[in-house]
Amino acid sequence: MEVNIATNGNETTVAFVGRLDTPASQEVSQTLDPLLEKTDGTIILDCENLTYISSSGLRIFLTLRKSAAVKGGKVIVRKINSDIRSVFMMTGFLNLFEIQD
Repeated sequence: MEVNIATNGNETTVAFVGRLDTPASQEVSQTLDPLLEKTDGTIILDCENLTYISSSGLRIFLTLRKSAAVKGGKVIVRKINSDIRSVFMMTGFLNLFEIQD
């Protein structure tokens, strides 16, 4: 699992590459922890190259969203594939996040 973070002004893009499964989630969570301080802006979760997301991965997305809601920021999820869209639909995440294709 690879995570690339780029910040441009008040916008941070997090690009995921690979499978965000349970083992990878621990490392990804640690990588994204510093972002919890920046959730007053916009965080874009770029999922174009994300092939799988587990419940642990969903928890990371939800943690970022909750932090952003408290600080007045927002989280946008971009470019999810059909499999991940199905997971988002089953879990209700489609209603929690702004999804952009």
